[in-house]
Amino acid sequence: MSDANTYTPPAVWTWNQANGGTFASINRPISGATHEQPLPVGRHPLQLYSLGTPNGVKVTIMLEELLALGHGGAEYDAWLIRIHEGQQFGSGFVEANPNSKIPALVDHSGAKPQRVFESGAILMYLAEKFGAFLPTEPAARTACLSWLFWQMGSAPFLGGGFGHFYAYAPVKIEYAIDRYAMEVKRQLDVLDKHLAQHTYLAGEDYSIADMATWPWYGALVKGVLYNAGEFLQVHDYTHVRRWADLIAQRPAVQRGRMVNRTFGELSSQLHERHDASDFDTRTQDKLQAARP
Repeated sequence: MSDANTYTPPAVWTWNQANGGTFASINRPISGATHEQPLPVGRHPLQLYSLGTPNGVKVTIMLEELLALGHGGAEYDAWLIRIHEGQQFGSGFVEANPNSKIPALVDHSGAKPQRVFESGAILMYLAEKFGAFLPTEPAARTACLSWLFWQMGSAPFLGGGFGHFYAYAPVKIEYAIDRYAMEVKRQLDVLDKHLAQHTYLAGEDYSIADMATWPWYGALVKGVLYNAGEFLQVHDYTHVRRWADLIAQRPAVQRGRMVNRTFGELSSQLHERHDASDFDTRTQDKLQAARP
């Protein structure tokens, strides 16, 4: 690893996997499958392939919210994709998402399976398919989509920027941490000022904009994401914290954040979800207790 203070970029960049840090085994500068691995398909039309990261949680929250509204067609199978093991580079997953990132959704309800990738696109697809959580009135719809795309454009600064250099990089680089901490705090200020005037991001109604933003910024201001609450002084963002707590109280959100989760208390981990009863019978604490 070169000293951050003396490194001079070469004329032509070459990949040095030894500099990859925590994610060296799964990062590479090319796309495509590394091995043959078809995706499983369950009994529901909607097949989700994901992991309980913030981007994955967006979609499982949406699906659970749709089911809570009575949309039976939103029943789904959620299959666990272990990205640290490179399962996102299996041939079946690459077919579902050529970008090899979770989440990926395949809808088998039509004449031909429809793949959908990118979490924001999945939220829009489901909102339009079921007519829920995306306003139809033009001004409200525009506000919702503006905040949805704000999150999609902002989160890389939080996750890939701040989160990477603060929590995962093999060396602590002051410049990088300062650069991204500044941007994350600016984003939190944007949210805080907006939420001082509105209950939810798109106004007074809960929407896919909130579902997209809460797993990232809600977790951040509650001190969960990257354990960076003190560092970023998240207690200053009182309106974001109020919004985060309001959403956290929703039963569908509580269920959605359990799906494909592989960390935290065992009772909060539902590695795969194939039926609503799985929340009562197949969390990791219950599965471990049932083993001989």
